[in-house]
Amino acid sequence: MLTRCSNQKDGLLTDTTNTSQSDLDDAARAAEILMGHRESIDRLDAILVYTLGERFKHTQAVGQLKAEHDLPPSDPTREAKQIARLEDLAKRANLDPDFAKAFLNFIIQEVIRHHKKHQE
Repeated sequence: MLTRCSNQKDGLLTDTTNTSQSDLDDAARAAEILMGHRESIDRLDAILVYTLGERFKHTQAVGQLKAEHDLPPSDPTREAKQIARLEDLAKRANLDPDFAKAFLNFIIQEVIRHHKKHQE
């Protein structure tokens, strides 16, 4: 437990702190656990970035193919199916389906933007 008190000695205000060994041990354990979580988050962030990079390689190829064959840059039927599929996956993964839907909508809009560039 952390205890702070102010003492006035010889006209000077001082701050004293009393910390028990148990508090230090708890804080050290919490710091270790926190570090483990952060390392996992960092690995998962890297996985997300590389996975998105791989996904965009494929969507770029799709965009090029669509441009070569005068196909529209977006496919609303497929997009709706993908959003429904992702919402279902999100529920099974205990992820907020609204977040997953917003995330996929963001990705889809970026893909469409790239597809339109191919057609210019």
